[in-house]
Amino acid sequence: MIKQNPLQPIVSLFETVSPLARLEILQTIGTGEACVCHLEAKLGYRQAYISQHLMALRQADLLDSRREGKYIFYRLAKLEVMSLIQQAAKISGVNLPIIEAVSPEKQCGCPNCLPNVIENLAAPKYVHA
Repeated sequence: MIKQNPLQPIVSLFETVSPLARLEILQTIGTGEACVCHLEAKLGYRQAYISQHLMALRQADLLDSRREGKYIFYRLAKLEVMSLIQQAAKISGVNLPIIEAVSPEKQCGCPNCLPNVIENLAAPKYVHA
């Protein structure tokens, strides 16, 4: 019987989160939740590309999801991942903003963003002369 190295799960975790797009997805989700269309609007990647990375993060049990109609919302399954990213940034000398929750995106049509977009479009515009 071949004995697995006890460090292998750590290696697997680092391999899973190391692609730039996955770090961006995790950072964008932060402690909130986001749908694919929100991530697409925020990050500028194509939907299929984002979905591939979301699948890898889900398979590694780093993300949970919930369905609302045709939208699937993703959130961190383990909030400690944000601490790991923050610590890695600190060690690398990078100052990352603390992400508290996903904010509505004008380009996103999901139920979390659409009401805010409609409110902003319907709000009266005052011009001071």
